[in-house]
Amino acid sequence: MLGERIRVADTGLTRIVGLLGEHELRPGDGLLILPSQGVHTWGMRFAIDVAVLDGEWKVIGIRHALRPFRATRVFWGAAAVLELPSGTLSSSSTSVGDVIEFRAVSPRSGGPANGAAIRS
Repeated sequence: MLGERIRVADTGLTRIVGLLGEHELRPGDGLLILPSQGVHTWGMRFAIDVAVLDGEWKVIGIRHALRPFRATRVFWGAAAVLELPSGTLSSSSTSVGDVIEFRAVSPRSGGPANGAAIRS
């Protein structure tokens, strides 16, 4: 399990704000940004793990422990980015080619996904 409390950022405002203003990202928390082809951590106070996903939720890129004031490269063909606490992708052995399964995604913007798991 990658997380139990995955928020969805799918509006202009929620995508821009992202995790800004947060002091930490606790184990089990995460942010699914869609659409997105990459992210930055400008203005953030902590490192995050980043999984870049295509339209089928397949992992097409990974960035471990992306520190504050950094950015990923642009991933052409990406549909979404999943931001997780630093260390989550390593501890779960998530790798490029894995497929992420989201359960009970709320149709409301910003609603919790209530779980994201790896499916190979």
